[in-house]
Amino acid sequence: MIRTDIVALTTLQAIAYRLKLTSGGAGIVIMRSDFAQPGIASISKTSGDPIPTANTPADKYPREAFQEAIALTSGMPYSKRGTPPQQAAVPAADEPEETQALEVLIDSTEYQKIVDAYTDKNGKLSYALLNKDMIKFAHSSSRVRLMIEKKSSLEDIRLYAVGTKFRHITGNSHLSDDQVQKMIGLLDEVSPKGVLTEFTEELRRSLKK
Repeated sequence: MIRTDIVALTTLQAIAYRLKLTSGGAGIVIMRSDFAQPGIASISKTSGDPIPTANTPADKYPREAFQEAIALTSGMPYSKRGTPPQQAAVPAADEPEETQALEVLIDSTEYQKIVDAYTDKNGKLSYALLNKDMIKFAHSSSRVRLMIEKKSSLEDIRLYAVGTKFRHITGNSHLSDDQVQKMIGLLDEVSPKGVLTEFTEELRRSLKK
């Protein structure tokens, strides 16, 4: 079983995670699959209630969704993801020092598509499925075979293969290598051994032949 700090909500078609604020408090980030801008709230230290940032749209992220996210993530480890880039750090009036501490990472909708593509029948993110798919793609790709024949670096081959798959899955042909690397890093944070371990070993064996 993969230990993760992401939860799926029932009040919205969305995922959520809890993060530690530099002020010592906690925050909640909700990412909808059908809306690019994430919802962000700090958690009141006195009441435990969510305090959404000023530019979190209430019609897309109702209070009930934040309350569910707080309940579901209670006792779970803090995420290191930070905040996706669509939401500027515009603080709520109640606790500005906390919301200003949120950091920037990647597009929520594209990341959710990656998660959905490699979620198993039990609703869990499966690294076995992801690695199997990457290995299958590498074996069928003439470009990968050529890179292996030319003894390209393992990192370059892996980035090409993963980038090609992620661009196809997200439907974004302009996804940059940097964004791909950030997505890999984000997935790595919830993997106890490295998300692409099997695929990397397969490429390493191919390069040694």
